[in-house]
Amino acid sequence: MSDSSEQQAAAPVTDIPSQYDPRAAEERWYGVWEARGDFTASPDADGDPYCIVIPPPNVTGSLHMGHALQHTLMDILTRRRRMQGFNALWLPGTDHAGIATQVVVERQLKADTGLTRHDLGREAFEAKVWEWRAESGGTIQRQIRREGASVDWTRERFTLDEGLSKAVREVFVTLYDEGLIYRGNRMVNWCVEHGALSDLESPKTEVKGTLTEIHYPVKDSPGEFITVATTRPETMLGDTAVAVHPDDERYRHLIGKMLVLPLLGREIPVVADDAVEAEFGTGAVKVTPAHDPTDFAIGERHGLEQIVVIGLDGVMTEAAGPYAGLDRFEARKRVFDDLEARERLGSVKDYVHQVPHCQRCQRVIEPMLSEQWFLDVKDMANATLDAVREGRTRFTPERWTKVYTDWMENIQPWCISRQLWWGHRIPAWYCDACGSTTVARETPVACSSCGAVELRQDEDMLDTWFSSALWPFSTLGWPDRTPDLAAYYPTTVLVTGFDIIFFWVARMMMMGLKFMGDVPFHEVVITGLILDGHGEKMSKTRNNVIDPLDVFAKYGVDATRFTLAAAAQAGSDIRWKDDRVEEYRNFTNKIWNASRFVLMNAGEAEPEWIDTPELPAKLADRWILSRFHRTAASVNRALDDYRFHEAAAELYHFIWDDFCSWYIELSKPLVATREAVTEEVVAARSRIVYVLEASMRMLSPFMPYLTEEIWQRLPGSDRRAEKSVGLSAYPVADEGLIDAEAESRMGAVIELITKVRNIRSEMNLGSKPVALYVASSDSGVREMVSSAETDLKRLGRVETLTICDSIPELGMSARDVVSGAEIAVPLAGLIDVDVERVRLRKELEKAVKERTPMFAKLANASFVERAAADVVEATRSRVADLDGRIARLEELVASIDH
Repeated sequence: MSDSSEQQAAAPVTDIPSQYDPRAAEERWYGVWEARGDFTASPDADGDPYCIVIPPPNVTGSLHMGHALQHTLMDILTRRRRMQGFNALWLPGTDHAGIATQVVVERQLKADTGLTRHDLGREAFEAKVWEWRAESGGTIQRQIRREGASVDWTRERFTLDEGLSKAVREVFVTLYDEGLIYRGNRMVNWCVEHGALSDLESPKTEVKGTLTEIHYPVKDSPGEFITVATTRPETMLGDTAVAVHPDDERYRHLIGKMLVLPLLGREIPVVADDAVEAEFGTGAVKVTPAHDPTDFAIGERHGLEQIVVIGLDGVMTEAAGPYAGLDRFEARKRVFDDLEARERLGSVKDYVHQVPHCQRCQRVIEPMLSEQWFLDVKDMANATLDAVREGRTRFTPERWTKVYTDWMENIQPWCISRQLWWGHRIPAWYCDACGSTTVARETPVACSSCGAVELRQDEDMLDTWFSSALWPFSTLGWPDRTPDLAAYYPTTVLVTGFDIIFFWVARMMMMGLKFMGDVPFHEVVITGLILDGHGEKMSKTRNNVIDPLDVFAKYGVDATRFTLAAAAQAGSDIRWKDDRVEEYRNFTNKIWNASRFVLMNAGEAEPEWIDTPELPAKLADRWILSRFHRTAASVNRALDDYRFHEAAAELYHFIWDDFCSWYIELSKPLVATREAVTEEVVAARSRIVYVLEASMRMLSPFMPYLTEEIWQRLPGSDRRAEKSVGLSAYPVADEGLIDAEAESRMGAVIELITKVRNIRSEMNLGSKPVALYVASSDSGVREMVSSAETDLKRLGRVETLTICDSIPELGMSARDVVSGAEIAVPLAGLIDVDVERVRLRKELEKAVKERTPMFAKLANASFVERAAADVVEATRSRVADLDGRIARLEELVASIDH
């Protein structure tokens, strides 16, 4: 952006349009902020370091509601700390997303040319992926800018950057040299198309299958057999034992004896293992060490043979005997038929169970014994457990600490190799001359054992999570000792989802402690999921995905951000409802209209709090100042504890209710006067501009665009050292200005005016002037009402006010009780009694009719126990509202009948 355009965008604007245009503000300000370097951090800057690294979205990805939620929370935290004087860095970047990116490019290649990656060859395909990234990989970055995210784009990283690749090799070689990384045969999730996958890449899907019982004859004991049950009959061809619990009396006599494997006739032992649940099924389980993770563990404990009967291509191997060459699912049918023909089947039942599927191609995952690269993480995991127990890293909500601990206490070796062509290639080279392996930081020129120059690099890539595990320190320059690394590591807080606590959070903890000697972050804030309005998880298959860009376009970025923050409660899932974001769009309009009133009437007044003997602050002034500082204290306290929803609620209540609805109305006679501008008028205008300016600073981290639009129009903005509201000082509460007495007195006045307005509304009085009687035996209450007479008459449209000890006989009147006083409004001559009686009774009947079925629902234990918690709570809340409404209508009917 040119200097002239920046000056034009950032210059103070005295005129203010009648309507707020969120898209225009969004397009105007982000470019200014970025070009000016508002988000650029420096390790040498003043202030304590505050650092967040963004969970790197996939380079193939586009923004979804989960991103929008987490980015909003991270931005609120970063913007506030920046305004508080911290040396704040929010570091952005993207993940190369090995399998996801490869699949996208393969599909595009197939669609455009009809070729596969194998047709192209490895190097040409990799070049094609880099080409795709250059052309199409920037979508997510543009969308992050659209969110208003105050990330430091000068430090943007990519997990395949040269620096991050250097870090990956350094870590791999170090761990290999220490004997922690090794190549071996272990159980993995295997997709016949995409190879070894993580659990996250192998989500479970509900499948309707069958549970088949198979009889295994006991050797040399005619007529005796053990029955096992399986959902995968074809795997019985690889059975090498049947396991029972050592204390199960039914099978104790068979432990150590041999069984005859049906169909193949191979002899297999009965072994005793504590992992078997005697109460489940028949209490006996078939053991297939090469094709089931639990069986693999049992096999290792008992030294069982590992027989691979399903190949990497999903075809039965030679070890499957007569079933060799069959597809695994065809073999399942053939095995079933043959077992039935030989009378080795027991019961066959329909069975619904969860089966892992490849996230990319939807093929059924095969638990497979495969030679892969593994990382022994046991000791590293123990170090992270100590860090969490000692409070060096803390989870919010705290309940996730136990989940994390349980995972880490039961951790298994990590399979770090993947059968891909895109990503970090494993830095291992094989020498066919001597059979040795060379692992090195740089490509070797010769074998480290025999000196031969003919070397071939391992074909596999590293698991994407391997490079992601280094993210908090590799992005800051490690393994070099950079100023950024010294200043910003450990980072301050990580905001992420519960679904990747194990895959990412735990692994960052392990790598950070291992290579930096300290935790990668002090706080981990776990968010919930964004669900649709029915409480269902969003997915393309359900056709219920909400695109945040569509929400931005319809309601504005700020309204969307505020909606997300207001719903972000202690890691709970969020049901997305458009009426909520519409409510907060109305909030932005309310703020805009209130600011427009202030600027149009007090636009020349400096934001200054005036309270002198000559120009004393009135009750309303002392009240709003107290409410502001009380709100500032609450908001800061809530954000310190990551209670975003509470901070949002406090801001909403103060700005909408206290400032817009009451203080502006109470200040109008002086602020909007068209008469001579006295010192009292100037003071009133300065005070209201002061509160508006401070409120925009307090709201800014939540609504950066709207607050910038307003703040730049405030008097003196062109003379301030700070060029943006986002660089100004965040409000700090002054406890000395919190005035409980002023809040109590003003609260009573507001309640009184509200009750009078309610009577006007309930009795359909329109704008007709009314007489008001206020009775109290408390002289303090009577004095308070008297001092508020001017405001009460103007805002309640009261023609005459009578303050007395008790309400006289008034005949037909509407009455209520407020703060130690009784109020009455005579109705004679103001209403048609018969018409109002009919109207009120209809409203009463309608309210009772609505309440009856809702109350019945709450009385139904089944509804309370089974319905979604927010539905039950909403029903309870509505019944409570209706109870109040019914009671009030009954009072009004009685007052008319009086």
